[in-house]
Amino acid sequence: MSSWRRALNHVRALRRVAPGLKGRNPTVWLPLSVTTLPGVRRRRAREVPSAVRDGVAARRVLAPAAGGRAVADVYVYEAGRAAEPTPALFWIHGGGLIMGAPELDHALASGFADDLGIVVVSPRYRLAPEHPFPAAIDDVYAAYRWLLDHADDLGVDPARIAVGGGSAGGGLAAALVQRAHDDGLPVAYQVLVEPMLDDRTVPRAEAADVAALAWTVASNRFGWASYLGHEPGEPDDRPYAVPARRPDLSGLPPAYIGIGDADLFLDECLDYAARLRAAGVPVDLDVVEGMHHAGEAFPSVPLIVDMLVDRNDYLAAALGLAEPD
Repeated sequence: MSSWRRALNHVRALRRVAPGLKGRNPTVWLPLSVTTLPGVRRRRAREVPSAVRDGVAARRVLAPAAGGRAVADVYVYEAGRAAEPTPALFWIHGGGLIMGAPELDHALASGFADDLGIVVVSPRYRLAPEHPFPAAIDDVYAAYRWLLDHADDLGVDPARIAVGGGSAGGGLAAALVQRAHDDGLPVAYQVLVEPMLDDRTVPRAEAADVAALAWTVASNRFGWASYLGHEPGEPDDRPYAVPARRPDLSGLPPAYIGIGDADLFLDECLDYAARLRAAGVPVDLDVVEGMHHAGEAFPSVPLIVDMLVDRNDYLAAALGLAEPD
């Protein structure tokens, strides 16, 4: 795409963004390529500091997973050990399947633990293109098995564990929920925040010349191609590679899906929510007017405050921590 076309698309995308978010999108990540990716990863790690909230204990655990097949590399966040087993959230970081780390979500993960009084476990997973599918889903699956196997040690009620994530982490959460369902593992609720669910968004958006902020069509193409090992939109029936390609969504746990109406992933999220509901799965859908991708990174903006409060309320109700409205 020419430079003038990129500039025009940026202006078009800005028109759809709420005033409080204008000028706040992290376009410094871009452009993405095999050549630029190492530098982008380093820059992102430096520019997105994340501290554990005061009063929350965070510890890193390296442990053999069930059966010794892999190593679970996770952070565990606790705001204090309760007398009775508590709910937990298994939270997967984002980064387009090509960057990111659980350390970048310290503030978010410890915030869940503090605000809701739950245990939060956040896994590290291998990144594409160095480690394409199924590396990431295998890693988060192994870590989730570790959580279930050590629920008693962690003071966690295995019947009240939610699986969630943001962006690519939301997509991996959806895939993990599918795999857990197929293997008979318990999941009480899924928390999908602006999830990256469908590689077929790439050719559709390119054909429609869609403008997007923070995570662009070009970035989405690179992320999916790096992970899948082929061009986005090509046939792919590998289980758990692309959550939206799963033909049967029946039997999955209830879901929260939060997405901005200025996000590239809007249509795929609305479609996934509709398909879940058609399959009999309850869905708490929150479409945030004027929010671009990664908008929740700016929690001082009023519309983001409302979204985060609603997300936590849905999660609390699903885990039996509060009565639903």
